[in-house]
Amino acid sequence: MQDNIIIVNPKDSVAVVLCDIKQGETCQCGKTTLVAKDDIAFGHKIALFDIKEGENVLKYGSPIGHATKNIEKGQHVHVHNVKTNLAEAGDYEFRSTQEYLWDEQDGHFMGYRRKDGGVGIRNDIWIVPTVGCVNKTAERLAKEAEKLGMPVLAMTHPYGCSQMGEDQTTTQKTLAALAKHPNAGGVLVLSLGCENNNLDVFKPFLGDYDNERIRFMITQEEEDEMEKGLAILKALFQLAEKDKREKIPLRELIIGFKCGGSDAFSGITANPLCGRLTDLHTSAGGRAILTEVPEMFGAEDSLLARCQSKEVFEQATEMINEFKNYYVSHNQVVYENPSPGNKAGGITTLEEKSLGCIQKGGSATVTDVLGYAKPVKNAGLSLLTGPGNDMVSCTNLAASGAHIILFTTGRGTPFGTVVPTLKISSNSGLAEHKANWIDFNAGMILEGTTFEEATEKLINLLKETANGKLAKNEENEYREIAIFKDGVTL
Repeated sequence: MQDNIIIVNPKDSVAVVLCDIKQGETCQCGKTTLVAKDDIAFGHKIALFDIKEGENVLKYGSPIGHATKNIEKGQHVHVHNVKTNLAEAGDYEFRSTQEYLWDEQDGHFMGYRRKDGGVGIRNDIWIVPTVGCVNKTAERLAKEAEKLGMPVLAMTHPYGCSQMGEDQTTTQKTLAALAKHPNAGGVLVLSLGCENNNLDVFKPFLGDYDNERIRFMITQEEEDEMEKGLAILKALFQLAEKDKREKIPLRELIIGFKCGGSDAFSGITANPLCGRLTDLHTSAGGRAILTEVPEMFGAEDSLLARCQSKEVFEQATEMINEFKNYYVSHNQVVYENPSPGNKAGGITTLEEKSLGCIQKGGSATVTDVLGYAKPVKNAGLSLLTGPGNDMVSCTNLAASGAHIILFTTGRGTPFGTVVPTLKISSNSGLAEHKANWIDFNAGMILEGTTFEEATEKLINLLKETANGKLAKNEENEYREIAIFKDGVTL
């Protein structure tokens, strides 16, 4: 009989079923054999032994919640008999003694070296509106430029006015970071003129910038904003055409990690596969970014134990507790997650989802904690403050400097942001069904491909994409931004 369950960690009290199982059917993997006492859907959990009411349920070797009633060996384990252990605040103790040693590895990609020393893997022309009032102007300019053979991306968004305080500052920091992103060969910053985020207010957020590559236009000051805008785009395009790719050490590639629409196999295939890549990349001096703070809740102890120093540890605990306070301040509980789609796929509690989510960070040392849209600096794994929402978190990763995002999914999504957003499916069914969305199938790991083989394939795709191969979101022209908002609208 072929194995039809998988045990993620030897300490676990549950296994994940690999196909729909009917009551009375035999389940097995390795030396473990049991009989299902319920119908259990693909991706859901089955008890490996009796679990008493109140006892923790273990997956990934860690608690994903506690049993709300006695659970017998072979029974279905899910929301009907498991509840989260999470609370609105947590006390943490710094224990890390881990050393972090670089192990230089040979590898390179072909990228664009910028004047400030940064590197891009694309040479795009972008329009960055300072305010949503000029969104349609930006879109019209992009369409007209396309007719002239100049591919241009308009980064439309609804903000830049009627905001105050930190809410407006978040918008300004995000837009400034995107305008300076090295994947852009040229940027037109498009202003209306009377907005809160007008150019006089916005330019200081740019700091030092290449005034050849970043140009500005105030539409209220132009008699024909289309004519002037196209002239600026043409000049930027001609400048970018002169850029040539050159050999760049692979460690200079900045990789962002994101998961969306997780299923029961995201934490078994796609996320740990990304974790292996994270370990290889950071051990060679590379930079990796992990975000989605709410999906660290319940798994934070694992991340905190890997902090490089007490200072980083304290920053990480502050980030986690402040994000919990953000929920509390809006009269929300911290554990109102997983989503309905996650639960349908077999994920029971936020702890289970989070423990699977952080697998993308591998075992890399946490070397920095970043504020929202703050540029990544340190080699190693940086934790980036921000929510789990796909559009917001991917924009956040790009604003922090990610050249490319590895986006794992068990449910599928067409979404992509302004940098290549590689979709990695956790199961082969999704990869086959949505081949126009999915770039890489980690489901091969459930079908006999080793992690080592899959990692090599993923690294090859990463290099190809850095060298210019289009991600599916780029092929489909699915490239959007969304900015985190936490304030009043005037």
